[in-house]
Parts: sequence; C-alpha cells; structure tokens
Amino acid sequence: MRRERGSATRPGPDATGMDQSDEDLAERARRLFSGRVEFLKSAPALKFLPDPDFPEIAFCGRSNVGKSSLLNALTGRRAIARTSVTPGRTQELNFFEVGEPTQFRLVDMPGYGFAKAPPKVVETWRRLVRDFLRGRVPLKRTLLLVDARHGIKPVDADMMQMLDEAAVGYRIVLTKADKVKESELGKVLAETQAEARKHPAAFPVIHVTSSEVKRGIEELRGAVLADAEI
Repeated sequence: MRRERGSATRPGPDATGMDQSDEDLAERARRLFSGRVEFLKSAPALKFLPDPDFPEIAFCGRSNVGKSSLLNALTGRRAIARTSVTPGRTQELNFFEVGEPTQFRLVDMPGYGFAKAPPKVVETWRRLVRDFLRGRVPLKRTLLLVDARHGIKPVDADMMQMLDEAAVGYRIVLTKADKVKESELGKVLAETQAEARKHPAAFPVIHVTSSEVKRGIEELRGAVLADAEI
C-alpha cells in the first residue's frame, strides 16, 4: 500500500470546521483549478498511456454515479468531462492536465456496473483498469464515487477489492447528497464508514458531495491537491 503523508500538529478548527492549513490548502486548490485544466488524451489500452511525468489522481465509479458532473464541479467547468447520454459508453482512460505549467493530472476512468454491456466489453474494462491500477507509478490516489442514494453496492465492493489488491490508496466520495434526506444520508454515511474500515487501502475520511449545490466541493479540491503533493 502506498505510504500516507505523516500527520503534523496544526492549529485547531474554526467555526466552519476547517483549520487554517485546510483553508490555505482549499484556497491554493481553488486558484489552481480556476486556471488551466485541459484534456490531454484518451487511452483505450495501456500502450496509449501518456508518459508518467506528473502525479495522477484517478476517479472511478458506477455508470451514472455523477462522475462527469463531479469533475466539472471540481474544475469549475461546464463540460471538462463529457457527460455521456448512455451510461458506460466511454470505456477509455481520459487524462486531464491541471496547472500552467502542469502540476498533476486527473484520470477519468471508465464507469463500471453497466448492465447492457456484453461480457467481452466488461472483461476488457476489468483488464484495462486492473493493469492500470497495478502498474501506474505516478498514481497517487483514486477517488471511488458512490451514489449517496444507494450506498455501496456489490459492484462498488468489487472495485474496493480491486483497489485493495492493487495497493492503491483511495478515498470514498458520496455523490448526489442533495437527492437524499439528511436522516437517510447520515445512515448511508455511517454504513459507508463501517465498510471502509474493513478495507486496508481505503482512506478513513468519507467525502459527502453534491455537484448540483456544490456541497463538499471545496474540501474535495483541497484533498485532491494534498494527494497530488504526497
């Protein structure tokens, strides 16, 4: 498993729940993401991957989990990530560069759990993702997106196992939090935290987000930047 950044003594949190270093990190992340964010290339196979020159943060999740919307919200763009009409349509690794000059890359991984895909397509996806996770040296962290309306499903648990086996540290991000009542959201959050504790590669903090109302986006930007700087 990749080593985590060591903890250090920091000023306590303010009334917003964020301490000074968190606020500084969030501001740096906001400035960075408000600048250059450009699509680099798509890789349908490992031989098409870009050179491993910069840290990478990958995003994965079930089809229709809201991955494109979250990427757009994080980068402050309307269409930096293509929103497919048919979930599961994009079966390539899509790379985006952040910063001028480039500071790190975002990797939009193919969605999984698509019911209409033939077995051959599913197997191709599994092989591409598994080999990428196991062999990509600059991959610093993966963000596993989980729909807050449903919680962790069997296909998400399968992905968590794949990440554990690849020894890739990952954060679980609950999406579409605005679509769930707070009481239900609290239950899903508690269940997700309990499941995360069973997985050695899972980061202990669960992020609750909504691309539509921008909930948790600022904090997640800061987390992405911190991960890229490990």
